[in-house]
Amino acid sequence: MSAPIRQNYAMAVDDPSSSSEPYTTIEVASLLGLAVRSVQLMVDRGELDAWKTPGGHRRISRASVERWLAERRGGGKPADAGGGRSGGKRAQRVLLIEDSVHFQNLVRLLVGQKFPQVELHVADEGFVGLAMAGQLQPDVLIVDILLPGIDGATLITSLRSHPQFRQSRLIVITSLDESQREPYAFALAGVPVVHKPNLVAELPSLLSEALGATAAPAPSAAP
Repeated sequence: MSAPIRQNYAMAVDDPSSSSEPYTTIEVASLLGLAVRSVQLMVDRGELDAWKTPGGHRRISRASVERWLAERRGGGKPADAGGGRSGGKRAQRVLLIEDSVHFQNLVRLLVGQKFPQVELHVADEGFVGLAMAGQLQPDVLIVDILLPGIDGATLITSLRSHPQFRQSRLIVITSLDESQREPYAFALAGVPVVHKPNLVAELPSLLSEALGATAAPAPSAAP
């Protein structure tokens, strides 16, 4: 589990009021680094236990939030821990949201060989990826379109529209060819897309460009 997720887990467990006081939807969204709508969808999917007060306000069981966090312990662990900190500056972070173990391993291999200084984190499900993105604030997100838990296009749209991800660069990977991507055109506009059969040839240069863009200092004003 990453340090921020581990911290949130400890906060949820150690809170002395946890046995009696439920969370509000907004509190859960803040704790997990998600949008309120994402938390509502988690409730609808049965991932969190919730009920409504007589006044119609939703309350969410703290125990179910603790359980959700506990189940995902280790999900935020860097796949390549070789990055670390250098000169007091944190290593650049890449978050891969991909459910295929084969492509997870392939991206791990590429990043390990060509970008050994980078921290790679992996999520294999959309909601988990969204939570990890909020906690990790990655420099680059690599996202598959077809994901369990949440539609990849919806996830991509959420990431692009959320202010906290404004500094993150986005790369989409997909097994869909160009004609099959048409229903997702609204989410993919202006985003580099890699067809999975071309992953080895195309991803390294796109990732290098994205990492360079996030690492580049802001241009200074002309004298």
